[in-house]
Amino acid sequence: KDFEKTINILAKKELGSLSQVIDIRLDKKMKGGIQRKNIDKMVSDIDKLNLEEEERKTIEEELDAARDRQTELRENIAQLSQLIDKSRKAIGLNEDLFRSAVSSSLELLGAESLEVVHDAENATPTDRCVFPALDNRDGGDPTWADTMDTLRAPREKDQKLWEWRRDSPIRSVVFDDPGVIDDSVVHLHLEHRIVQRLLGRFASQGFVHDELSRACLTQTKDDIPRVVLLGRLALYGPNAARLHEQLISVSAEWVDPAIRKEPLSVASFRDEKNTKLLLDEAFKELGSEEVNQTVRDQLQKSAAQDISDLLGILQTRGEAYAKIAAKGLESRAEKESKDMAEILRRQREHIKNEIKDKEEKKKRKEVQAGDSQEKFEFYGDGFNDDEVRQLNANKRYWAERLESLKEELKNEPARIREVYSVKATRIEPVGLVYLWPRTR
Repeated sequence: KDFEKTINILAKKELGSLSQVIDIRLDKKMKGGIQRKNIDKMVSDIDKLNLEEEERKTIEEELDAARDRQTELRENIAQLSQLIDKSRKAIGLNEDLFRSAVSSSLELLGAESLEVVHDAENATPTDRCVFPALDNRDGGDPTWADTMDTLRAPREKDQKLWEWRRDSPIRSVVFDDPGVIDDSVVHLHLEHRIVQRLLGRFASQGFVHDELSRACLTQTKDDIPRVVLLGRLALYGPNAARLHEQLISVSAEWVDPAIRKEPLSVASFRDEKNTKLLLDEAFKELGSEEVNQTVRDQLQKSAAQDISDLLGILQTRGEAYAKIAAKGLESRAEKESKDMAEILRRQREHIKNEIKDKEEKKKRKEVQAGDSQEKFEFYGDGFNDDEVRQLNANKRYWAERLESLKEELKNEPARIREVYSVKATRIEPVGLVYLWPRTR
């Protein structure tokens, strides 16, 4: 039986619709069972079993279409994989740093940070984290209740809200593919409502209030002390709309001011790249070790001079990045304005073709009807009264839409280009980071 089952599965996988047709004919042949005296005849009948030419042709076409769909799906998967890789590199998203940023935002709210859970019964390839119940904190913001609902299991139809919240606890969250398809966890991503609300404070308020420390000190495995000045570049368009924002940095080997004979020297490209890697690793382990107080006092006294040495370079670098960003915005504006103009032109041509097609059909009907033709406002022969009214309304709308499209073709591309025009540029320092060797 197991062998027969395996054969049937393989046949269906390889033959598709063809196997179904053959199965039906085999069932008819085997309906009376297998008798020893008729075995030779039955084998002969099965060998002769075949399909009509027309049936075989139809089924082969179905199989070819299925293979084409599979090929298309494979190509789509390959393209999507490339897009994911390209997006990941463009955004520079790192799951560990992403999780750390969410935890830091929770701490700024006065809540518990994310707690990693290792559960053998629900083992997944990625770590699950317990998310604090922000809606149940004493003195907490009540508006978090609706936001936290996105971490609950889907609500059933006609289920009362209070019952759903009572019976559906906050689920654990993950920051990477858990490897299973179920609703046991919630995959947090940049566009998730929880993440948008938590990280939005960094974009809008993080560099304004004292909540975000302006200087920090951490240790690295490197043997050279380093200092990194972080800055923010922001480009604004009409009505102060934020068009572009990015963090920029300048790093240098730190030299004690007592023996410093000239301003700090900016690191080479290779050293700068190495410093960024050290910085990312240090942020993951931030707070794991305490640097001795003597070093802390020494760097605190040096901070003002270090910022002074690096601030001019940060400004120059920011201006260079601003030009690159403005050029990218200009290219995007040009592309979107051209795309919009093309959409409007196609829409105009489509409406013209619709009107032309209806008029031609109307004339043909009038010719066929001759002197006995019925008079109607617009081509409505063969339609009921509601459909005729809708067709006539469409005709009036098409005329109005053609006029409005003429104006939109003049104004919309220019409006889109104006949206991306840079009206103001702002470059500001936002933090100072010292990377201190563990060996010193």
